[in-house]
Amino acid sequence: MIQVGDIREWRTHDVVDAGGHKIGMLEAIYVDTSTDEPAMATVQVGLPTRHRLVFVPLDGASVGPGYVRVVYDKALVKDCPPIGTDDVLPAEDEEAIFRHYGLSYQQGAGGERQLARR
Repeated sequence: MIQVGDIREWRTHDVVDAGGHKIGMLEAIYVDTSTDEPAMATVQVGLPTRHRLVFVPLDGASVGPGYVRVVYDKALVKDCPPIGTDDVLPAEDEEAIFRHYGLSYQQGAGGERQLARR
């Protein structure tokens, strides 16, 4: 498991898929609100004048010199519903991100979000 303190050091480093293909640059870490463990990262993708952020789960991720390797394919990650580089993920859009990766989504008992930016 990647620790929050460790992965924060990798902000602005490359995110690559299992095959070593560059997906984009690590922008932020989102933790699971029920465990406070790193759950997803936002990755800056797109052309230099048209950046957007996409989410990628951190389960199975590893770090190396200057990169974070995720287990999801580059094409799948880039096809994830995006947010703007100055935007935050609306609570009502969280479930679509989880569904995109085939992951189960569970709001808190009081309707709390599952993800929080750290």
